[in-house]
Amino acid sequence: MAGLWQRMIEGLGGRRSAPPQLPEPPPFEEEDLPETVVLALSDVIDLHSFPPRQIADLVHEYLDAAHRAGFRRVRIIHGKGQGVQREIVRKILATDPRVVAFGDPPAEAGGWGATWVELH
Repeated sequence: MAGLWQRMIEGLGGRRSAPPQLPEPPPFEEEDLPETVVLALSDVIDLHSFPPRQIADLVHEYLDAAHRAGFRRVRIIHGKGQGVQREIVRKILATDPRVVAFGDPPAEAGGWGATWVELH
């Protein structure tokens, strides 16, 4: 491959153009990031953007907020993947006294990649 590259350079008369210089990004400071992200409460929460280690706490907090807000039915989108987040979510739901029932929504609402939850 070096031979091909060399021939290409020679075909250009031996000229090589330097790659364009990109502007330097501004310095990143950790304190520039907010410590808490506030999400608008709705009857659906999507867990895709959260790491698995945060799922249990997030689901507990979401159920607290949804119950306080008076939601009677919510949907938790955990994704299909290997089923790890689904298992975490369903273990929490199985032991939460506010949960009346839960299960798979229809395919158009996420199928087995989501869980509907009925609350007291």
